[in-house]
Amino acid sequence: MPTHATGPLAGLRIIDLSTVIAGPWAATLLADLGADVLKVEIPGSGDALRALPPHKDGVPLWWKAANRNKRGVTLDLRQPAGRELLAKLLPDADALVENFRPGTLDKWGITREWLHEINPGLVILRVTGFGQTGPYRHKPGFARVFEAMTGFTNLCGEADRPPLHLGFPIADAVGGLFGALGIVAALYHRVASGDKRGQEIDCSMLEAMFRVLDFLPIEYDQLGVVRQRSGNTSQYAAPGNVYRSADGRWASIAASTQSIYERLCAALGRPDLVAAPQFANNVLRVQHRAELDAAIAAEIGKHTLAELERLLDRHQVGFSPIYDIADIFADPHYAARQAIVTVPDDELGPVKMQSVVPAFSRTPGAVRHAGPSLGQHNETVYSALGLDAARQQALRDAGVI
Repeated sequence: MPTHATGPLAGLRIIDLSTVIAGPWAATLLADLGADVLKVEIPGSGDALRALPPHKDGVPLWWKAANRNKRGVTLDLRQPAGRELLAKLLPDADALVENFRPGTLDKWGITREWLHEINPGLVILRVTGFGQTGPYRHKPGFARVFEAMTGFTNLCGEADRPPLHLGFPIADAVGGLFGALGIVAALYHRVASGDKRGQEIDCSMLEAMFRVLDFLPIEYDQLGVVRQRSGNTSQYAAPGNVYRSADGRWASIAASTQSIYERLCAALGRPDLVAAPQFANNVLRVQHRAELDAAIAAEIGKHTLAELERLLDRHQVGFSPIYDIADIFADPHYAARQAIVTVPDDELGPVKMQSVVPAFSRTPGAVRHAGPSLGQHNETVYSALGLDAARQQALRDAGVI
């Protein structure tokens, strides 16, 4: 496992002032691709993500994955001395990531004007719940709020049951992805245009999650349709559902094109389902979904999961068992792709986590180490700024670092 930065973004320098998930995850995605990311945390308690489970012997596991490949320091930006130290870090940075509520950094004297006075080319990513403007800009935001307000949660769950929140904060990951894309785009513009000035990126988590839902606005605008939840049933193609095998396992199957549907019927020994006029095309199949789904479920229920997998693979029908994480660790394709890698950590030793996505043919990224312990790189970073041991101890005593 490389200990030095590799990847297409090697040489890029990011200061990460953000906390919890979305902002830090944006910076981590860049770190995976080679960027040198310096994670800044408040002394003492550190990032609030450290307090969220799971933990092992008090060590936060989520933190280790969400902030991998970063160097970590502690710094209280609320104190003038903390602001002075940030000023020493800024000249070498390409981008800064923050996700405080709008105006928070301004109150501490860390304004856009101040940042660009020190480093005119700095790209500033501001990740917030509702954006830098608008009537909701000062509201607190969490992934569940954005998922609910964009209509995503309304699509999740059974039709006759309450809306369902998923077991993972999807909106945080989505916001982080858009944030990382924004930084790369701004830095590309800086190089391609010859305009060396940096710019601010206003990344609203609400809008990022809304963007993912793609056709919901145009569907409502043009058709007046308010789309609702439908459980595991695909709303766009039939058959498409989660089906139970003879041995009580669950499988997800989608026949989203005519050719796949015909192959599925052949695999299940039901050519009559192709010939039936009510199932002649996908539009008709969606209209007669309940009847078709009952027939497909009955056929699938005659086979064990292993039998079903062999049968559908032979007929090239899209299929997957419903995996849990143990299944993923045992899957040969994940192993062949090295989708799970072993990563060194200074507190836990070797740990496993996802590899870098996507894979590059000539400049691959790498997971060099797990997220740093609190203030792990204080001495290295602050010594490089010219602070001797006595000065560092004085700042530590004052709660600045």
